[in-house]
Amino acid sequence: MNNPRLALGSTTMLSWTFSIAMRLIRAYSLDTVPASSSVLMMDYTNEFDALIFDCDGTLSDSMPLHFVAWRETLAKHGITFTEERFYQMGGMPSGMIVETLGREQSVRVDAVSVALEKEAAFVGMIDRVQPCEHICEIARFHHGRLPMAVASGSGREVVVKQLNVLGLDALFQTIVAAEDTQRHKPEPDVFLEAARRLGVAAQRCLVFEDSPLGFQAAEAAGMKWLDVRPAAWAAR
Repeated sequence: MNNPRLALGSTTMLSWTFSIAMRLIRAYSLDTVPASSSVLMMDYTNEFDALIFDCDGTLSDSMPLHFVAWRETLAKHGITFTEERFYQMGGMPSGMIVETLGREQSVRVDAVSVALEKEAAFVGMIDRVQPCEHICEIARFHHGRLPMAVASGSGREVVVKQLNVLGLDALFQTIVAAEDTQRHKPEPDVFLEAARRLGVAAQRCLVFEDSPLGFQAAEAAGMKWLDVRPAAWAAR
């Protein structure tokens, strides 16, 4: 790709590991750094003033459970949701997903009611959620070293319960959820609000994300970001 997402221009690379990551990105025209790679496991305190994490698919390996909850709930209302479409809409609030699918498939539904039904189905499975361990390790390492936030398109209840299940709730100074902004990913609002609450300039924040909508939102906010999806690296 011609526009590497982590090209930091003239920013001084003080971290040896980060320099390696940058050389990999530039040499192979990558727009992603592998979540399973040691290039992610580094001290970011020299390069950034705050870290912002998406939740689902980034800290929490919850996307398969979300898909099951969506598929079962939407089927009751005559709406089809393929796995490919599900991942394309990652980061979008539940109500917006229902509205979009209903419009695309010419099915009239109460988007708010169906979204709540889906969220309840997911909450019923939430004890089965597993961590995205490499990203959780980054958050644990930087606790007390950098201010950190979670910025998610999911509802607050869902985010908080996942962080509790994973034992991560004490790591973050603030959580920005779907209820906290009028506009959602790919708009930058969720990340800008997280930066505002942390008291850090957007340009000094690093975002950890797993969805194209999230990448667009971080970029629109003027923030550097990392694609944490292992598959993004494996496909290269």
